Amino acid sequence: MEKLKSALSFGGILSEGDITIITSAFQQRELKPDEYFQEFGKIADKIAFVNNGVLRVFCTNEQGDDVTKYFVRENQFFADMISYYSTQPATDAIQAATPCKIFWIYFSVFEKLYAEIPGLTIFFKSISESTLLNKIKDNDFLNFGNAKTKYCEFVRRYPLLAQQVPQQYIASYLKITPQSLSRIRNELVKKDKMGL
Repeated sequence: MEKLKSALSFGGILSEGDITIITSAFQQRELKPDEYFQEFGKIADKIAFVNNGVLRVFCTNEQGDDVTKYFVRENQFFADMISYYSTQPATDAIQAATPCKIFWIYFSVFEKLYAEIPGLTIFFKSISESTLLNKIKDNDFLNFGNAKTKYCEFVRRYPLLAQQVPQQYIASYLKITPQSLSRIRNELVKKDKMGL
């Protein structure tokens, strides 16, 4: 709960009293790897905060393969805004990539809090903008370079993710096959051992 409180204090928009009211409305849940927070085809109705672990947001392509769109990391909020606001079934699923502890709240409860806590609208807007900018920044390297370049950049930016998340999810995120990723990793390990 301390991490959630700390995240809600971002920007100094909400008072300590406001933060206490908001955190008391969140529920806690632990997810095992591959367990779903949101399944395909259901209308999104919750906001999540990752206390620890990693969630992955993914869709399926025309061939029926999973495509990881992005990872939601520790201390980040996430919600499927498109599904919620359009009241359309979700085309993305959200699943634990590692063991996770999350706090979550129904959108309907969150919206009631809007009426009670004026600063919450401003806070949510600033978090939404920050999340959008992070998504753009997170994915900016995926369109450039070859598979090895992308993987090296991924490891440079997200060393913890590279260690925590199963290889097939990283391969899916980088849009390469698990076999290609395995080859790249082996090549880099050999170079490292040889001191190149």
